[in-house]
Amino acid sequence: MPDQIAITRHRPLYEIKANLFKALAHPVRIRVLELLCETTEPLPVSRLLTETGQEATVLSQHLGVLRRHHVVTSRRVGNAVFYQLADPSIADLLVTARSFLNSLLTERSADAAALADLPPVHRR
Repeated sequence: MPDQIAITRHRPLYEIKANLFKALAHPVRIRVLELLCETTEPLPVSRLLTETGQEATVLSQHLGVLRRHHVVTSRRVGNAVFYQLADPSIADLLVTARSFLNSLLTERSADAAALADLPPVHRR
C-alpha cells in the first residue's frame, strides 16, 4: 500500500480540502463533532449513541469516515471505545461555520421581513 503522506503531497490542496468537507458533509457527523467539542475528555461510543439517537452500525460507519479523514481519533479501553477530536482546530472550523450560517440566516430573515412589508401585487 502506498505511503499516505506521499499520496497527499501529490494532490492539490483544494482536493484535500474538498475531501475533508465531504467527510463533514452529514448531519450525524457534525453532531458527533459538536458533542466532542463540548468536552476535552474523550467520549465513549455509548454516549455518542445516546446523544445522536443512531443505531450502532450507522454511527460506526460515520465514525469510520471521520477516522479515515483524521478528524477524530479513537482509543479502546476494555470493551469501550472512546473518541475525541484529532485536533482542536476542528472546533474552530465548526465555530466559523456556525458564525457564517448565523450571518447568512440573519440576512435572510431581514430580507424575508422586508419582503413581507411590501404591498401585495395583484394580477390583471
